Amino acid sequence: MTDTPARLLQLLSLLQTPREWPGSELATRLDVSRRTVRRDIDRLRDLGYPVQASMGAEGGYRLVAGKAMPPLVLDDDEAVAIAVGLRAGAGHAVEGIEEASVRALAKLEQVLPSRLRHQVAALQAATVPLTDGDGASIDPRTLTVMAGAAAGQERLRFGYRSGDGTASKRLVEPHRLVSTGRRWYLVAYDIDREDWRTFRVDRVGEPFATGARFVPRGVPTGNAADFLRQSMHRMGDGRPESYRLVATFDASAEFVAARLPASLGAPVATGDESCRLETDFGDSVEWLGVRLAMVGCEFAVQEPPELVDCLAALGDRISRAVTRREG
Repeated sequence: MTDTPARLLQLLSLLQTPREWPGSELATRLDVSRRTVRRDIDRLRDLGYPVQASMGAEGGYRLVAGKAMPPLVLDDDEAVAIAVGLRAGAGHAVEGIEEASVRALAKLEQVLPSRLRHQVAALQAATVPLTDGDGASIDPRTLTVMAGAAAGQERLRFGYRSGDGTASKRLVEPHRLVSTGRRWYLVAYDIDREDWRTFRVDRVGEPFATGARFVPRGVPTGNAADFLRQSMHRMGDGRPESYRLVATFDASAEFVAARLPASLGAPVATGDESCRLETDFGDSVEWLGVRLAMVGCEFAVQEPPELVDCLAALGDRISRAVTRREG
């Protein structure tokens, strides 16, 4: 094999399997001399790949963990598996990885050959997710198109259906995607309305990047998450679509923060084993009630009254379930 770049890629692909490769076996696989293998290993090290060599008559090479992550080389099956996994993570808003899933999926699908895109689409079409029935399912391709347009600072066109069913066409400058745990929102500057807007992604249809570049504007509130919290109070027909949560916990702020969605904000410590959380949330009170109950410590809710009533009803229901089991 005389093509050095192609040979380096094949060598890197071999080394990324979790085993140690004798120099003689690598030479046979690549159809080169062991001396050429040693030179190629040095080239990979110069590119930042941490290749470890073992001493001995045969000598062996292994790719180990380094301080930074160098580029990976994936075969077809590996690329398809990762793309399907990232689509699942992006489509279900997995806490903690949702935004990273979208960014990684956008990068991967940009370089996937068409034959692999067809495989990914076929696997996705054959997979039926189990949802909670709130109707907020999202095609991951919608997220990747939006993420790509925001990263590339390209204007975005799409159809949009408002809460009352009104359909419209939008031309926007996308700023950020924000996940609330169960729903995705796009924060963008609406060109026709000359103002900032938030869009529920499950109500977006056929988005596409126009190719027209724009200079990013500053979000009025400073960041997309705060703008979304404020805009939730003004959505729809003017009635609030979010609630104000005030709750106290008999546990440290670190303990509580690790067990609640990051979109709810950070609790503030009021003692070594107590904290307080004040935030706005836009999901159902039933969902939040269950999440609070799963934190794993004693807590009390001061606001909103709808959540207090929901927790009382939930507690009664659980008590009845226990009583019926004992009976």
